[in-house]
Amino acid sequence: MRAYVGLGANLGDREDTIRRAVALVDELAGVDVVSVSSLRETEPWGPVEQPRYLNGAVAVETDLPPRELLDALLEIERRLGRARDDEERWGARTIDLDLLLYGDLVLDEPGLDVPHPRLHERRFALEPLAELAPDAFVPGRGTAAELLRALDTPPQGTGSRADVVH
Repeated sequence: MRAYVGLGANLGDREDTIRRAVALVDELAGVDVVSVSSLRETEPWGPVEQPRYLNGAVAVETDLPPRELLDALLEIERRLGRARDDEERWGARTIDLDLLLYGDLVLDEPGLDVPHPRLHERRFALEPLAELAPDAFVPGRGTAAELLRALDTPPQGTGSRADVVH
């Protein structure tokens, strides 16, 4: 199964942490990293004052079911110093690994939403996804490239570009 994982970090040596995370994902049994996007510096998302992020994405081929893949990603976060229980929502973090897409599967379970529920709103996730796979389909929404273009389209009747929060 082809899946896409979003990568983000805004504490410490961001680039090194992301590269270590990609290596750890590739070392997982039943997971092969097939491509890695470029990294981009982005503004933080949400109301918490914090440093800028580095964001990217990886495409993986996996035999793991979605829940097992997510659990493995969360374990990698813990290994790289992230303590989800101790951090503020939308706050700074050493590493963030988000399961963006898992094939065309749609899941809404406690602690597991696929596709990522806010993927279509977030340029910092859509840009690297569209770089890897512009035709990646976000069920119920459209392709990564279409969703990215929609962020650049002004709302009907305004004549001005919509503000986008990164």
